[in-house]
Amino acid sequence: MNLSDNSQKGTLTIKTVFWTLVGIFVIMAIMIGVGNEIELPRGVFVSFLFGGGTALLVLGITLIILTIKSGIGGKLKKFLILTGASVAGFFVSVVLHNFIYGLFIHFFGKDFWNRIGSGGDEPVFFILAIIVCPIGFLIGAIGSTVLFAKK
Repeated sequence: MNLSDNSQKGTLTIKTVFWTLVGIFVIMAIMIGVGNEIELPRGVFVSFLFGGGTALLVLGITLIILTIKSGIGGKLKKFLILTGASVAGFFVSVVLHNFIYGLFIHFFGKDFWNRIGSGGDEPVFFILAIIVCPIGFLIGAIGSTVLFAKK
């Protein structure tokens, strides 16, 4: 693929956003994994997760927009969009999970989730946030990394 100067700048920007996204994701995964072990003050831990989560959401949306506008095609485009959409989808799923959980309790009572047999929690967005989006992120990040390395 012969890249012009503008296309190379666009690819450089996409790579910067991509690697920043991956770096913050790794740091947040480590924080979540060992957060209780290193006994950070609760305020610092929550602030970092909220700030990091917001940064990941913004970077994910930015990656999607830059990829679509850049003219990148083929598998790399698909992997980059999957990476951005998975990160953005994670946080949207977390918000929707909590919103729907609270909304149903508000309208149908505190024991609603137990009455319907879901174990006391909203399952659809929970599964998306905890299983589907992280797997999508890993597939997109690994695929993008391999294709960046090939070029």
